[in-house]
Order: sequence, then C-alpha cells, then structure tokens
Amino acid sequence: MNFAVGFKPLLGTSQNMDSLEKQLICPICLEMFTKPVVILPCQHNLCRKCANDIFQASNPLWQSRGSTSVSSGGRFRCPSCRHEVVLDRHGVYGLQRNLLVENIIDIYKQESSRPLHAKAEQQLMCEEHEDEKINIYCLSCEAPTCSMCKVFGAHKDCEVAPLSNVYKRQKGELSDGIAMLVAGNDRIQAIITQMEEICKTIEDNARRQKQHLCLRFDSLYSILEERKKELLQEIGREQEEKVQRVRELIRQYGDHLEVSSKLVESAIQSMEEPQMAVYLQQSKELIKKITDMSKVSMSSRPEPGYENMDHFSVNVDHVAEMLRTIEFQTDAAGEAAQAEALGPEGVEGEEERVEAPESPDAVEGQH
Repeated sequence: MNFAVGFKPLLGTSQNMDSLEKQLICPICLEMFTKPVVILPCQHNLCRKCANDIFQASNPLWQSRGSTSVSSGGRFRCPSCRHEVVLDRHGVYGLQRNLLVENIIDIYKQESSRPLHAKAEQQLMCEEHEDEKINIYCLSCEAPTCSMCKVFGAHKDCEVAPLSNVYKRQKGELSDGIAMLVAGNDRIQAIITQMEEICKTIEDNARRQKQHLCLRFDSLYSILEERKKELLQEIGREQEEKVQRVRELIRQYGDHLEVSSKLVESAIQSMEEPQMAVYLQQSKELIKKITDMSKVSMSSRPEPGYENMDHFSVNVDHVAEMLRTIEFQTDAAGEAAQAEALGPEGVEGEEERVEAPESPDAVEGQH
C-alpha cells in the first residue's frame, strides 16, 4: 500500500528545544530517558532499565536484585564510549542517579507537548482514502493501513491491531535486539582482549626461551673453548720439550765443530813450520789431539719422525654430528636438565614464566 505524507506544524520548534531533545535520548531505547536515570563513571547517562537489560545480558550468572543469594557484581561496558567498569554486587542499582537530567526531563515535558524527534507533526495518510489517517496495522499483510481499508478495502478479511500496540511491541523488540547486540559486542571485545593477552604471553615466553637457548649454546661454547685451550697447552708442552732437546744437540754439535775447526787451523800452521826440530816438538801433541778428537762420538741425533706432531690430531666428526641432532625437549627429563643447566638463578627465571590467560571460550562461557 502507498501512503501520502502530510505535515502539520507543532508548538516549540525552536533550535534550543531541538538540541535539548537530542541530549535527552537514551542511546539504547532511542526514547527520552525514563526515570530513574543513572550516570556511569564515564559521565554518560542511561535509563536504569536499559542499563540493567544490558548488564543482565552481559552477566547472565549475576543474581537479580530480589535474589537472596549474594552476588559478586560484574562487568559493564558503556554503549556510548565502550568504557568498561566493574560494578559491585548491587549491579546498576548501585550507580548514582542523575537527578539533574531527571529535573531537565520534567521541565522539558512541561514546556513542550510535542512528541520526541518531531520538528513537524508527520502523519501518514491513506492513499486510497485520502481523508483517512493510518491508524491500524494489518497483521496478515504486515503493513500499516487505515480503518476504511479494514472495513471496505483490501484488508477487510485480514487480522488487524491498533497501530500504537504494534509500534510499542516492535519498538521493544528493537530495543531488546540492540541490548543483545551490545552484550554480544562486549563478549567479542572480551575475546579480543583475551587474545591480545595471549599474544603478549606468547611473545614473553618466546623471548624467555630464546634467552635460555642462548645460555645453553654459550655454555657449549665455553666448554669447547676450555677444551681447546687444554689441548693447545698439551701440544705446546711437547713442542717446547722437543725443540729444547734439538737445540741442546745443536749446541753440542756447534761446540764440537768449533774445537775441531781450531785444531785444524793449528795443524795447518804446524805443517808450514820450516824447522824440522820445531815441527817435531809440536806435531806429537797435535797428532794426539787430532786422534782424540776423531774418536769423539757425535752420533746423538733425533730419531726419524721426531718432528712429527700428527698424533695430536682430533676427530670431532661424531661430536659435530651430535651437535647437529640437538632438538628441543618438552618432557620432564628435559625440564629437569634445563633447570640444572641454568642453576638457581635459571630456576627462578623458569618460575617467572608468564602463564597464558584463560582461553577465549572459557571467557565467553563466563559471560
């Protein structure tokens, strides 16, 4: 069915009154605040009934105000700014009433008789019956219509209801739907917050495990460096012993060579002596010295292969292969070895491991 729209001016259409109207609308039911009006810690206002509907939807385990059991309160997220507060066991009934807003509502209602949201009275008129207002609702066709259409027109065989009744019912359904969506958004926000905490926990634990891993490998580096130092010292000791022995032999051979060279020079000079008597006086002693010198044995020398140091070679292939097979251990033995390797300070560090918060499903279940 098509409708015509007619406009009739109303009283109190000033801009000041219009601005005041917008400030007195509840963000949940989209109607003027219904007393009592509560004020949240974030300074936003709500009808207490609307606030309680949201609170009950977000905290299904919270006991109602008339319950005899003691409740521990719950969380409440402002639908305007999303600021979350923790309410005590009184729930929204523990929130402070905004008496100033309630007084303004009373003054506004006294000063203005027009309906909310209207700058001009807007009334739908029936297109088939131009003088008839749309005042009933066809439940069968799910469309608003006029009384004449019900009596003589297309809706005479349909079931109808007063327009105001259907309006109030659907307005209530929409308000309930908004409350459910707001509560659902709160749960989703809680899950997002929970997942962000999980991400932070993962990053903290990963950073800690990286530090532990670096400590393990630093310990291996220290062991390798210490062992390398010991083996190098062992090679150095044998090197020093062998070199010292050979240098001692060099010194002995050098001394023998020096004495022999001097004896050769003396013998040559004696050979040049022209006087036979003088020669014979010196030659006997020289011949004896040469004979004694030739009898001196200089056979001491390093044995073949004495310079070889190959026996100091090491085979680290099996150690390298073992290092390549290092893997993470998650069993109890691995954790015990980890604590032993870290020592007392490391154990304290393990105790500081950040535990992940409860799973999002658990959080959702609590809501």
